[in-house]
Amino acid sequence: MKLNLLSCDAQRPDKRAIANCITEISLTGNSSLSNELTEILLEGDAVDIEVGDKNSGSALRALRKLDIDYEIID
Repeated sequence: MKLNLLSCDAQRPDKRAIANCITEISLTGNSSLSNELTEILLEGDAVDIEVGDKNSGSALRALRKLDIDYEIID
């Protein structure tokens, strides 16, 4: 499943927690790429990631917990 991460609405976003979440749920699982994607997301640009289908429910819950708005692409 592909997700488009739109924005983070947290008042004080935790960069490390967001990067760890992206690393955990993404199929790529690359921490340096996750750090880059986190910076892009927090600057206000959308980010595309791909999530495994069996992890999709927990991935969506984790994103909601971090106040990240997303849309399901595929």
